[in-house]
Amino acid sequence: MPVVVVESPAKAKTINKYLGDNYTVLASYGHVRDLPPKNGSVDTENGFEMLWEIGSDSKKHVKAITDALKNDNELILATDPDREGEAISWHLQEALTKRKAINKDTPVSRVVFNAITKTAVTEAMKNPRQVDMPLVEAYLARRALDYLVGFNLSPVLWRKLPGAKSAGRVQSVCLRILTEREMEIEAFNAREFWSVKALLATPRGQEFEARLTHLAGKKLERYDLENATQAELAEQAINSRDLTIQSVEAKPGTRNPSPPFMTSTLQQEASRKFGMGARQTMSTAQRLYEAGLITYMRTDGIDMAPEA
Repeated sequence: MPVVVVESPAKAKTINKYLGDNYTVLASYGHVRDLPPKNGSVDTENGFEMLWEIGSDSKKHVKAITDALKNDNELILATDPDREGEAISWHLQEALTKRKAINKDTPVSRVVFNAITKTAVTEAMKNPRQVDMPLVEAYLARRALDYLVGFNLSPVLWRKLPGAKSAGRVQSVCLRILTEREMEIEAFNAREFWSVKALLATPRGQEFEARLTHLAGKKLERYDLENATQAELAEQAINSRDLTIQSVEAKPGTRNPSPPFMTSTLQQEASRKFGMGARQTMSTAQRLYEAGLITYMRTDGIDMAPEA
């Protein structure tokens, strides 16, 4: 029986149900190797060679996969269909090769699916491929930068700014953007302007709000009513005469449905409607994905498979 490896036990349970007893489905519990937090983990003098080690929490999971391969000498890597998922598959293949759990004759394949449904999983099993090394190299570049920026700059930050948390490849740049935006806000010179609105009603009693757009034959621009006195004069001009409807125009309108969520819009909508933070949103989405209820949530694409 082939050994299929995914990230989480919940995902493994769902996929095992789809594949049946002819497969052994195990979980890696996320990344199995990482850079140790010490000098030299990324060797900038030798082509950015990276020193990896299996995490203490991951050793038992790697051992479980190793033990399974003693009886079932075929490995199928079915981690998530993104850069991190590709990296987990690569790390597993490298770690298992070093442990001699697999060798050059061991069949090793990579399968991906964007939804955990029976159709998607079985179709993926029919279309295996090898680990996508350009995607892995993108991960390696990301991880090396994380290490070089965070590991080297954080201690400097702690010395210069006591109480500071850390520096990072993304967070430091985001902090710079936020700081520049805050400086723009502080430098902004507020300018007063007023607008005049009226609450009107139809003969049937339906109320609607109207905004003053023209005064004394002139179209009002944003800053034309500069103070309360001018706004009060405009109000008096409206109250001193009757208002009439000059024309009514009706147009057919169409509204397209919103596109499927991508990562950013999912987080924005969850925050707007439910007050959920990014971590809570993605944790909830992960559970839904593993249960086969939604498609993969870490994406910036809005295309969906027909069966989804």
